[in-house]
Amino acid sequence: MWLFMAPSVLVMALVLFYPFFSAVYYSFFDYYLGSQAVSFVGFDNYTRLLGEERFWLTLGNTFFIVGVSVALQLVIGLALALALYSCTRGARLISLLNFLPHVVTPVVGGIFLKWVFVGRWGLLDATLIGFNIFPPDWLGDPNWARFTVIIADTWKFMPFLMLVLYAGLQSFDTALLEAAAIDGASAWQRLWYIILPMMKPLILFVVAIRTMDAFRFFDLIYVLTNGGPGTATETITLYTYQLAFRLLEVGRASALGILTLIVVAMMVAVMIWLMQRRGREAF
Repeated sequence: MWLFMAPSVLVMALVLFYPFFSAVYYSFFDYYLGSQAVSFVGFDNYTRLLGEERFWLTLGNTFFIVGVSVALQLVIGLALALALYSCTRGARLISLLNFLPHVVTPVVGGIFLKWVFVGRWGLLDATLIGFNIFPPDWLGDPNWARFTVIIADTWKFMPFLMLVLYAGLQSFDTALLEAAAIDGASAWQRLWYIILPMMKPLILFVVAIRTMDAFRFFDLIYVLTNGGPGTATETITLYTYQLAFRLLEVGRASALGILTLIVVAMMVAVMIWLMQRRGREAF
């Protein structure tokens, strides 16, 4: 058995374990990329980051963008999944068309969306100006920039939630819904008392997966706003990139990566605890 597992274990050791333990190691050192001088500083990198206003600002930006984006994706994805579930024809074609944005690589999607949202001559601005509507600066205003990156992330990754939830609906025992309809339950009552409780584990699972992935939100923001204007859309991963590859502070960047891992692990632990609960009170 171990002989068959060896190739996979070797690959995991190279691409997962070695980078992880390297990050843990360098997080305790004052190390600049390309420099020969490496000095042990203990937890100084962590304390400096925790004392920085920029760290808390980027963490707040990340929580806001991730929270609003995942919630929006869940609502739209669930609504589309329910709509597809009620379709009698064309459900596969519609689901395939809705899934196309998820197939596009994030950088290509970001370039396309930047062409849509860029000021003055972008597709959206040109359309609105044609109707005598003066549009806001989607990428230049801090509030609208946050809105734009949330919409971009929703457009890109909502099809994943829709497809998983639609697959979950396919496994339903339709006898429960038919019995509820015969007893006079409305569509909202069937949704709230039957569909959502039955889908609770799946919903929490996709939210946990999507939240972990959204915390690594980098590609679209880098292409659309590069964290701007100012630091309005700078997430924790973008700040880590700035530290490591622009300021070349590998030690602090490694410490920031470990802090991000701790935050995400705590969030996932809460979601796993919710998955293990029974009954409607888990919502």
